[in-house]
Parts: sequence; C-alpha cells; structure tokens
Amino acid sequence: MRAIFLVAAVAALAAPASAKDVKESRPEALKRLSDCRSITDQMARLACYDREVAAVDAAEARKDLVVVDREQLRKTRRTLFGLTLPDLSIFGDDSPDDEGMSHIEGRIRRLAQNAYGKWIFELEDGARWIQTDTRALSITPQPGQPIVIRKAAMGSYLANVNKQNAIRMKRAR
Repeated sequence: MRAIFLVAAVAALAAPASAKDVKESRPEALKRLSDCRSITDQMARLACYDREVAAVDAAEARKDLVVVDREQLRKTRRTLFGLTLPDLSIFGDDSPDDEGMSHIEGRIRRLAQNAYGKWIFELEDGARWIQTDTRALSITPQPGQPIVIRKAAMGSYLANVNKQNAIRMKRAR
C-alpha cells in the first residue's frame, strides 16, 4: 500500500498542481532517499539507500517524520468529521467527494437531551454531536441505533437517526 510521508507540524501533502510541487513539498529525508535512485554505481547506490533508510527510521523514531498509509488517513479523517480545524492540508482535500467524506455512518453509544430538549449523541467512535434545530424526532432514539450524519449547506450537518427525518447537528468534540 502506498504510504504517505508527513512531517510533524508541517503542511506536507497539499494536493500539488505539478510534479515540481510534489518534490518541493517532500520532507528532506524523503528527498535524500529518493535521490539515491540516481546513483549508477550499485555499491554506492546501496550504501546511499542504507544510510538514508536509517535516517528516515531515526526521524520517524524522533517523531520528526510521520508515515501514514491511506487507510490510517481515512480513519483519522473520519474521526475528525464535523470538527473545524485549521487548514493544514495534512489530511488531504476536504471536498465532499474526497475519500467518501461527505457523510459518516455509525451507531449511537449514548444519548441525552439537554435542558432545551435538544439531542446529544455520542457515537461508538467517541464523537459527540448536538442537535441545533428544534425539530422533534418521531421515535425516541436508543443506544445501538444507526445514525448517518452528512454535510449540508453552509457548513452545517444533518443526521438521520434510525432512518427518521433529518435533524440539524453540530460536532461537539
């Protein structure tokens, strides 16, 4: 599986417009490793690879370089769905069609209503969502029921609990 290299606290993998942008956005350790391919002498190339792989391993151990595969990236983006984050470009493009992140599906772990009668849902992954409109659900939700939360207009979110009509929600944490 193709791995994505990220430098901690650096916006490293924005969707580049050209191959030149890809090379400029790469961490230095990865550039040096990639440069080993251009060495024609086999022994020198092997020595370069050995040296630079050791440097990449050391950078990863120091947390100067973070290596994430697409599946880890997808899981991370799912847990962050609905949260407002600064645009670091670390998690890829935020378009609705990217990696299927126009919605999430889960199950309700816990639920409550606040003093205003608005629902508060905690999903199995720990995400908390709070109702922002006053729409009533026709059937009282229960733990274990499915919930689908999708992006809506102007940065809002709609949730369908157990296939009922949607209620407007926001991410709490």
